[in-house]
Amino acid sequence: MVGTENLKRIVDQICRDKGIDRALLIDAIEEAVRSAVRKKYGNRREIEVQFSEESGEVEVFQYRTVVDEVYDEDTEIALEDARRLDPEIELDDDLGEKMDTIADLGRIAAQSAKQVIIHRMRDAERDVIYEMYRDRQGTIVNGIVQRFERGDMIINLGRTDAILPRDGQIPKRSYKQGDRIRAYLLEVRRDAREGKFRDSQLILSRTCNEFLIKLFEMEVPEIAEGIVKIMGASREPGFRAKIAVSSIESDVDPVGACVGLKGSRVQNVVQELQGERIDIVPWSPDPAKYAYNALAPAEVSMVIVEDERKALMVIVPDDQLSLAIGRQGQNVRLASRLLGWKIDVKSEQRYANMDNRGYRSLTAVDGVDESLADRLFAAGVSTAPVLATMDVEQLMTLARLDQDRALALQKAAAAVAPPEEGDVDYDDDADDLDDQVDQVDQVDQDVPESQDGPAADQD
Repeated sequence: MVGTENLKRIVDQICRDKGIDRALLIDAIEEAVRSAVRKKYGNRREIEVQFSEESGEVEVFQYRTVVDEVYDEDTEIALEDARRLDPEIELDDDLGEKMDTIADLGRIAAQSAKQVIIHRMRDAERDVIYEMYRDRQGTIVNGIVQRFERGDMIINLGRTDAILPRDGQIPKRSYKQGDRIRAYLLEVRRDAREGKFRDSQLILSRTCNEFLIKLFEMEVPEIAEGIVKIMGASREPGFRAKIAVSSIESDVDPVGACVGLKGSRVQNVVQELQGERIDIVPWSPDPAKYAYNALAPAEVSMVIVEDERKALMVIVPDDQLSLAIGRQGQNVRLASRLLGWKIDVKSEQRYANMDNRGYRSLTAVDGVDESLADRLFAAGVSTAPVLATMDVEQLMTLARLDQDRALALQKAAAAVAPPEEGDVDYDDDADDLDDQVDQVDQVDQDVPESQDGPAADQD
């Protein structure tokens, strides 16, 4: 096992290739041989293992106490036998004897030594990788797609592999083996056996906000110089993102600096993110102004700030509502994340309705949301009592509900207290209701079936 004429050369080569400290590797070899010897001869013997730099050999010594009469051959040696090895030895001295049977330790002992060396080398390699990459955590690294494991990508960074988890990959973008890829070094772990990803010390991401920020830092010199600062970012990876920027110099336009000449800088970032649409908005310390900027390209009429709740009510023109909200709420959701405030977007018409106590009584009905309240209020159902007493078939037509749900809605409306007198004119509402229902019936007859659903939101 330890025929060692080439051991010194092997040690030097491993240390050079793996970057492992030579003393650590030699210590691992000595521990492995010590383990193999104990496997062969048991644990009662006092064993010392040394690697000789001069000869390149591993030497094993067994120490026994010199006694007159031997009771335990593993720990004692007779004085007569000891003096054959060392004429000056005395009783009770410890005598070290070199063992000449190292190469004949057996298969089981050799396997044990191999496992010890592999384990120690892996620990040493982990320490080397940690020291190499710990200062690069929070930066962008380049690599090559090595292989795929259950949806995760294994990326070769040169000296080691890193993992790009499934949730760190941008949707709708496929890579194949051998492709070059850039990613954000999210985490560097000393012990790869802990955490979610076993045997992976380096965790990458292409979906975190920091990846977007670092890409702009690489593309925009003003950011690298500290003139322009990125104050915040929010993303829905692969679809849309928003970043807020500010400038410490009044003559430097932060948005223009990030966009670049003819959009060259932002387009480089968009290309890296596989077409992710990026909105660059000016940052402001005023949350109302900040929200106004963040909801672009939608126009904003008014912003109401509630500092204690960190909430904003944003009023937009009726024709800007779908643009402000965005497809499936994407625009307002990203703006809310960017500010760190809750944003409630309402149209001017709905905001005006909220001043009407009759309208508020409708929204107080269990099962009536603001969209349904708008539809009912526009059709002349201006209070909860009117809703409770109206014809069921009329309600089914107006609210586009089945009979069971319409009856349940009326029952809930009957439990809501009516608004105070003087807020609404019940007689006029009742006179107009039949005409409004007739108009709704006529509209439903004129609209083709393929257009019954709501119109698609626009960005």
